[in-house]
Amino acid sequence: MNIIDAEIPVAGHIGLTPQSVNVMGGYKVQGKSLTDIEQLMRDAVALDRAGVACMVLEGIPREVAGLITAEVSAPTIGIGAGPECDGQVLVFHDLLNLTFQTPAKFVRHYGDGAALITHAAQAFRADVVSRQYPADAESYHLPKQTRESLDTLLERKRALRR
Repeated sequence: MNIIDAEIPVAGHIGLTPQSVNVMGGYKVQGKSLTDIEQLMRDAVALDRAGVACMVLEGIPREVAGLITAEVSAPTIGIGAGPECDGQVLVFHDLLNLTFQTPAKFVRHYGDGAALITHAAQAFRADVVSRQYPADAESYHLPKQTRESLDTLLERKRALRR
């Protein structure tokens, strides 16, 4: 019995598969030649026939993604595969600019988490260096009775040293 027969939803993934990026020669668009397009089509049809719940089309030309989407019954989810897919996904870190590197062509930032984190880290450092953090309000204190007992003990020790 395979996992699809066991009714465990499986998502197929074709095109640029990050787990195989080194074999593919880096993060490069896949399916640019007719031979590559034919292979992607065969892979998509095979996944569809196997019964995948959906398939991710990553880093492939939009025209090829459109052909695949029209050919298969499983929903296609694009990431760098153009708007013809049934749905879209974007890595959270890309969405918020948290990668601190040049993004792929298909990435659109919807927030600037990198600037937020950088600003927060610099402000924290400045407060620590200037001894403004932690302030008294952000510090724990002994109960009054324990503090008085400690003060008495410390005063006795100082008196013994004199």
